[in-house]
Amino acid sequence: MKKNLYILTAGILFSACGGGEQSVSDLIASGDLEAIRAKKTEIADQQKAYENDLKLLDSVIAAKSGEEKLPLVTTLAAKSEKFDHFLELQGDVKTKQNVLIYPEMAGTLQRVYVKEGQRVTKGQLLASIDDGGMGSQVSQLKTQAALAKTTFERQKRLWDQKIGSEIQFLQAKSNYEATQNAVQQAQSQLGKSNIRAPFSGIIDDVIKDQGTVVAPGPGAEVFRIVNLSDMYITVDVPENNLGNISKGKEAKVYFPVLGDTVISEIRQTGNFINPSNRAFSVEIPVPNKKGNIKPNLTARVSLNDYSSDSAILIPQGIISENAEGEQYVYVAVEPDGDKAVAKRRIIKTGKTQGSMVEALTGISDGDLLIKEGARTVKEGQKVQILNQ
Repeated sequence: MKKNLYILTAGILFSACGGGEQSVSDLIASGDLEAIRAKKTEIADQQKAYENDLKLLDSVIAAKSGEEKLPLVTTLAAKSEKFDHFLELQGDVKTKQNVLIYPEMAGTLQRVYVKEGQRVTKGQLLASIDDGGMGSQVSQLKTQAALAKTTFERQKRLWDQKIGSEIQFLQAKSNYEATQNAVQQAQSQLGKSNIRAPFSGIIDDVIKDQGTVVAPGPGAEVFRIVNLSDMYITVDVPENNLGNISKGKEAKVYFPVLGDTVISEIRQTGNFINPSNRAFSVEIPVPNKKGNIKPNLTARVSLNDYSSDSAILIPQGIISENAEGEQYVYVAVEPDGDKAVAKRRIIKTGKTQGSMVEALTGISDGDLLIKEGARTVKEGQKVQILNQ
């Protein structure tokens, strides 16, 4: 090429000196600056024209002689496939059965029947509080109630036989009902001396020791009980996904600490948009057969917000953008062995998942997308396909 340029330059200078025109040396000797500048521009234009002619001749010679050097590319065949897009969010594990148990009456914690980590069933006795003699009072009330019942039954038999006055019958009945109510109230109050499990679960913490004086109110909790079989995660979903997230859709829950993934589905979607973050809540149940998922454990949640049975996915790295903001890719057309022609296709893209993006328009099933070398080829350029 250097030799060609040398010959070209010599030719330009020769032509510039011939044909009766003023030579370059004479022009320089004249000292006419404007004429010298004009001559320089003329020679530069001639040189550029010759260079273009030389390039054209070189390409024709290479094509005719079989020595044509084509850009090397690799291709990827576009194909339709099922595509499920997931919205990535973060949440914490919760359970609706994670409660602190408080005493319902004041007194000394007489007995504690369970220990931390023990599994208990609903209604099981956990502890008892000194009733302060209330048990004796209940016994007395029961004796009085038994007497009132006997009196009422006898008075009723007499009244049925039209013996005695109505007022005696009514007084006996009223006394019997009053003593019955008194017994029930006393038994209910006495029942508060026993602390029982509100649901089946595990005693996570025994907060008060046996012999401690307890009373209803803040700071008086005795046990923490947790049920790990009914776990769930609540995540906040941005409001622009309101139409895509619904009950029953698939949800993938990944626990980084455990290195484990659980497949679940959306159990409930919120009906309220939080004005502070413009999001609505979604609840996802989490099976916990192993029992290793704990409340407040951090989780990454993937919610299925879009699905297509015939999507065309292409690598994001092959997509370019023109000056008008349109996205495009190059496809290899008119294949001839390992040769083809690069053609630009304007596309529209949809959802992105990892390094792949869905091509909504511009690409058809079976098109050969130029992958490696996509940034260097030009429209209509002939290319050589390596992976063919």
